[in-house]
Parts: sequence; C-alpha cells; structure tokens
Amino acid sequence: MKKTGIILVLIIIGFSSCVTTKKYDALNSQYLSTQQLLTDCKANLMRCRTEDDAAISKIAFLKDQIQAHKDNIAQLQSAYDKCINLSQQGNNNIGKLLDEINSANKYIRQLTAINHKNDSLTLALSNKFKRSLNNLDDEDIEVKVLKGVVFVSLSDEMMFNSGSFEIKEEALPVLSKISKIVNDYKDYDILIEGHTDNVPIKTSFIKDNWDLSAMRATAIARFMQTDLGVNPARITAGARSEYVPKADNDTPEGRSVNRRTEIIVLPKLDEFIKMMESAPTTN
Repeated sequence: MKKTGIILVLIIIGFSSCVTTKKYDALNSQYLSTQQLLTDCKANLMRCRTEDDAAISKIAFLKDQIQAHKDNIAQLQSAYDKCINLSQQGNNNIGKLLDEINSANKYIRQLTAINHKNDSLTLALSNKFKRSLNNLDDEDIEVKVLKGVVFVSLSDEMMFNSGSFEIKEEALPVLSKISKIVNDYKDYDILIEGHTDNVPIKTSFIKDNWDLSAMRATAIARFMQTDLGVNPARITAGARSEYVPKADNDTPEGRSVNRRTEIIVLPKLDEFIKMMESAPTTN
C-alpha cells in the first residue's frame, strides 16, 4: 500500500515536473520578449526625451525669434511714425518757407520800386543842380551822383579865403541856388562836409585842420538856415579835416582839389529805417 502510494506520488510529481518545464520555457520566452520590449521602450523613451528636449530648445529659440521680430516691427513702426511726423513737419516747414519767400519777394519788389523811384528823383535832382549851376567854372563846382546820393563839391577858392571860415560874397548866390533846389526836395537831408589839405594851420581862432573844416561846414549850414530858409532839422554839418583827400597832397594842384566843401543831398535816414522795419522776419 505504501509502495503504491509512493509510486503514485512519484508519477504525480513527474507529471507536474514535466508541465512546469513547458510553462517555464513559455514564460521564459515571454519574459525575454517582454524584456526586449522594455529595452526597446526605454530606448524609445530616451529618444523621445532627446527629441522633446530638442523640440523645447527649438520652441524657445523660435519664441526668441518671434519676440525679436516683434521688437523689430515695433521699432520699424516707431521709425515709420517718426517719418510721418517729420514728413508732416517738413511739409509745414516748406509751407512756412514758401510764405517767407513770398514775403521776401514782395519786400524786394517794394524795395526795388522805392529804389527806382529814388533813382529817378535823384537823377532829376542832379539835373536840376547841373542846370542851375551850369554857368560856373567846372574847376569850382562838380555835381555827381554816387549810389543814389547827389554830391555837390564846391572849391575852397570859390567859397573861402585861405585859412578863413567866412563865406565869400561871390559864393552866396551859389548857396542860394543850391538852397532853393533842396527846399523843393523836402524828403531829402543835407550833409555839409568840410575838407582841407594836409598843410597844418594854427591861429588864434583855429587850432588845426579839424577846426577849419568844422567851422567852414557850420558856417555854410548856418547861412543856409538863417538866410536861405532851409529847415535846420534836415542839415548835418561835419568835419573831415585832411583825411578824405580826392587827390595827392604832394602837389599844389592836388592840395587845391582837396580843399573843398561837399554838400551831399541824400534820402532821409528815417525812410530807410521804415523800410528796414517793414522787412519780413524769417526763422
């Protein structure tokens, strides 16, 4: 009985041992397959992580590029806005400049018209002087127009005795004719300049050539005012002494030319001042 049980147990154990080996092989094969799958999955995971890291880096790079492009667009927009503003300012400035140019052109036309008018009046004035004084010796009197101003140059020999500031009797009709003309042209001022040669002079009444030229100029100014009715507000008397010669003082002839009195008839300075005040201002 015991022997039979032992045999039965051995048969059962043998049978069980045989089934377990098959299952073991199957499970072992399945294990190996699973192990390989796990290895492949780990490899895929590592690859995916690597790709994911690369993708994250690329995304960050692209984000930086996008931000850089946005910043560039903002800068371009700002520059564009500034250009628009500058263009508008430029258009405004051009408009202002054109207005200023038009004003300046208008002012220039006005000055030109006034200048033409003054030139015509000056020429007429000069012609009147020449016609009125044409009977005098050319060496004693000279009438010329220079830069819109009439110069009447009177010789020392005709006007004064040597070293004197008393007007000669024969010179009075000449001054009378000159005064009559300047009284007809009340919009002009009269500048009387005394000139001498370079020969020194000193008397009890005269210190030097400055004194002599000044006294001769004021003597003529006083005579034109008191005796000939010229408005003294129009008269300026000035001394030039020997320092504006017309000829060489080294010869008697040259010194004779330099001893002279010049009556200069010129447009009133306040007229020029008014013209300057009316000039357009520019920025």
